Amino acid sequence: MNGIAHVSGGAAAAAFQFSTVARVTRIGNQTADTLAEMSRGLEECSDASIFYHTFQTLGTHHFLTEGFSNDFAQWVLASANRHELAEQLAALDVRDYTSLAELRRDLHRLVGEYCAAHPQIAAQAALERFTFCESVEATIPVGSACTLEEFRTGVENLSHSALYFHFFSSRLRLQLRTNDFSLWLANSLGLEALASSVNRIDVYTNTLEGVRLKILRLIDRERRRA
Repeated sequence: MNGIAHVSGGAAAAAFQFSTVARVTRIGNQTADTLAEMSRGLEECSDASIFYHTFQTLGTHHFLTEGFSNDFAQWVLASANRHELAEQLAALDVRDYTSLAELRRDLHRLVGEYCAAHPQIAAQAALERFTFCESVEATIPVGSACTLEEFRTGVENLSHSALYFHFFSSRLRLQLRTNDFSLWLANSLGLEALASSVNRIDVYTNTLEGVRLKILRLIDRERRRA
């Protein structure tokens, strides 16, 4: 514990670089009117579209009390009226994926298997058309931190977009089941227990603001131990 206290009070070997992301949504030409078309769309759409309809929508709508934050599951539920398939799609925890190819494979597999088992249903027109979208994004640096105290201040003042970028979508960039915050806390400050606690925060049961408050409380607990 004394070792951790010493590290947490000093400067990190490498500063943490805070960034935010500006996004513009682009509506594509690819659509789906049936489950069969959705299956083909999942196979052929861009990686950016897979990201938009899963990772990105979770970041903005994961606090919904009705329906699913996964756009594919929500469409299957609300427009195709296939509850069982929708639940299977929603059950895919995007935190378990470090590549969009893996996520695409599982999404396509579930829809494809359902279509093969229910060919007549797969050909039925949905109530509303699904349009595949994606985002064009630009990363903008917004500051840095060299100590745990500076890091806390940075997290406290981050926009939701920046918080999402570092805590959630970073898993794909890092190709690890962790986030920018935890990686820096462990590798640059030596605070492995704090890093692990931060990484265990459940994004499905917390809003982005709730995630921020939990991170701040965990940092404050670590500082009290120092």
